[in-house]
Amino acid sequence: MIALQQLLDAGWVEAQVQARGLRPVAARAKAGLFAQAARHLAEGGTPPQTQVQAHFVPGRIEVLGKHTDYAGGRSLVAALEQGFCMVAVPRADAQVVVWAGQGEPVRFALDPELVAAHGHWSNYPMTVARRLARNFPACRRGMELAFCSDLPLAAGMSSSSALMVGTYLALAAFNQLEADLRYQRQIHDQLELAAYLGTIENGQSFGELEGDRGVGTFGGSEDHTAILCSQAGHIGQFAYCPARFECYIPLPEGYLFAIGSSGVVAEKTGAAQELYNRASARARALVLAWQQGTGGTQQHLYPILHSGPGAARRLRELLVAGHEGFSAAELRDRLEHFIAENEEIALPAGEALAGGELARFGQLVDRSQELTETLLANQVPQTVALARLAREQGAVAASAFGAGFGGSVWALVAEEGADAFLDRWARAYAGAFATAPGAFFLSQAGPATFALAGPG
Repeated sequence: MIALQQLLDAGWVEAQVQARGLRPVAARAKAGLFAQAARHLAEGGTPPQTQVQAHFVPGRIEVLGKHTDYAGGRSLVAALEQGFCMVAVPRADAQVVVWAGQGEPVRFALDPELVAAHGHWSNYPMTVARRLARNFPACRRGMELAFCSDLPLAAGMSSSSALMVGTYLALAAFNQLEADLRYQRQIHDQLELAAYLGTIENGQSFGELEGDRGVGTFGGSEDHTAILCSQAGHIGQFAYCPARFECYIPLPEGYLFAIGSSGVVAEKTGAAQELYNRASARARALVLAWQQGTGGTQQHLYPILHSGPGAARRLRELLVAGHEGFSAAELRDRLEHFIAENEEIALPAGEALAGGELARFGQLVDRSQELTETLLANQVPQTVALARLAREQGAVAASAFGAGFGGSVWALVAEEGADAFLDRWARAYAGAFATAPGAFFLSQAGPATFALAGPG
């Protein structure tokens, strides 16, 4: 906890944030955002000496592992230096008040039957509140939460998951969830917490912690794992279902990420939500085809493919007539994409990066991008162009990331000359898509979410 007025001390906040692994330029930006969020609460009547929770919650880069997490595969992820600066103060009742920049706050109750506003950003904190109220009957202490962000919204960088994680962290602290026996029986470390937060988003149950409607998308826990478990200066390699840590890979010295947002909204609502869910539904159809054709009980693609010699060949044979409303071709493409991304690309790419084989790393990332376009088929012309243009402008590697159907591209570039690269990349993209309002910025591999601690 920290006094609200301490967040107005820019120098102190900068030092705190920089000590956690953000570059000075990023730390300065966070000091301004924390101060802005603190002023929202002060203007709403919170006294300066009030003890508050203050969290930085980053967005994430999915380096490799496109649509692999919910199928039991692996991914390479890193936290961004851009994210949410969230400041919260407890209330004496069960009401939650959330301030998002200017305008009136959103108000709702910690209620297991709360009806969220789909299609609006408030769906995300409301879904967290409903699920916690359902899973933990004693969780009835509300809060006032103000947040400010420099993370592009609906750009494939997990802004929605970051908002949910930040909401959870504040409510969990004020309600002492870690002391709850139901929590202690189910959640033992940050990886399991990330997996639980993934089920809050997708609506599934987590052990005895009953699921509900979620936010309307069926995904995994990759985003939450990156937000909770990243390490500054490193790419994290994780596998899922269940979530498990594999290794941290140092980002090569003298390199950082350039991020290009296409300007094509990747928000997982409406038609975009349907397309995203269709990608995950194809993976579920493959599992059902296996279960019905072999009697196997595996719940995810990864254990199916590793269940014995010839498992991949047998699964291909079971797809001849299609399944669950998908054609044989659609299911074959989904299967071949998972096998290539998870088995043939992600692991050797991590090894190449760890060994300093940057040319090899770039080649593997190029293949991932190509198969995302042809087999997963979740790209738009703008993201295809962004990845190609980044390579043409000299990036070591570049790939689209996130749910797809819009969003952003990461590029690995030398820190020396990175600003010039970013300018060339942005101008090349504007020349190809004059009407696309793309956003471009630089980021190191950042730290996991953290709370600011009081002086002394």
